[in-house]
Parts: sequence; structure tokens; C-alpha cells
Amino acid sequence: MAEEQRDLISDRGSGVLSVGGTQRSAFGRKAALSTLSILVALLIVGQAVTIYFVYQQSGQINKLAKTSQTLQLEALQRKLPASQDAHHCLALAAALGACCQPSCCPSTFSLQDMAPPSNKTEDQVKHLLLQADPSKMFPELKGSLMDNMKRLKNTMTDADWKSFESWMHKWLLFESAKNLQQEAPKVIPAVKG
Repeated sequence: MAEEQRDLISDRGSGVLSVGGTQRSAFGRKAALSTLSILVALLIVGQAVTIYFVYQQSGQINKLAKTSQTLQLEALQRKLPASQDAHHCLALAAALGACCQPSCCPSTFSLQDMAPPSNKTEDQVKHLLLQADPSKMFPELKGSLMDNMKRLKNTMTDADWKSFESWMHKWLLFESAKNLQQEAPKVIPAVKG
């Protein structure tokens, strides 16, 4: 009988231990799940707060960019000789996207309102390119053709130069095709006899 009592006590004890172990395991899982949920929620809230502050600061960044452009334009204007006319001021302002002085040009203007300086093809193309991208710069090429080509090659990236060479090849083919004339039959004058 003593043996049976020990078996019963050990069975009861092991039963209590297993029930307690199961309860602890379930409690541990619930605690881990709730901790993980809290961490995920904090992560999402942190991301939302970060996005809010970045969005709020974007206005100030745009304001600083405009101020920087205005200061660059003023610095460039100081470098210009005093005899420059308003048209050059407008062109410079259009290149930087800002107005240099209220006395020099209207406070609101757009590049579309400005007409090209002349009807020359070069001026028309520059005008169109500046409409598409006002920050585009054009180097001054005043040397011979070969000097200008060397200067361009030195200022361009390899990819831009290859693209330019390809364009020149196509342009040359176009010009060659444009200038080809069909041979007209030769008229042989009649011989007087």
C-alpha cells in the first residue's frame, strides 16, 4: 500500500508539473506575441513620425533652394559688365529659374514668354532647349572647327561623346543624301556642218 501511495503522489506531482509547465508555456507565448506586436506597432509609429517630419521639412528645403538660386543669380549678375542689357539679365535669370532684380526684369516671367534673340537656327534651337531644361549650359565655341571639337570632347563624358559622334555620323549621311542630285542626261549640242 505504501507503494501505491507513492505512485499516486508521484502521478499527482507530475500532473501538477505538466499542467503548470503548459500554463507557463502558453503564458510565455502570449507574452512573446504581445511584445512582438508592441515592437511592430512602435516601428510603424516611428516610420509615420519620420515621414511626417520629412514632409514638413520639404517646404523649408524648397525655400532654401530658391534662396540659393537667387544668391547664385545675384553673384552672376555682379560679374556681368554694367553695359549688359535687360535681355541678357532675362536670359541669365531664365537659366537659373529666378529673377535677378525687380528693376531689371518683371517679377514674374517664364521662358515661354521670352522670344529667341533672332531667327537664326542656332538661337531658335537654344530657345527650345532652354524651354525644356532651363539649367542647360552651352559652351562658347569661338575657335576653329577642330579646336571646338577637341574642347567639346574634353568637356563631355565618354557616353555623351559617343552619342554625339553617332549623331554627327547620321547628320553627315543626311547632308550627303540631301545634296545628291540625280545625274541629268547631258545634252550634246548639234554640230553645224
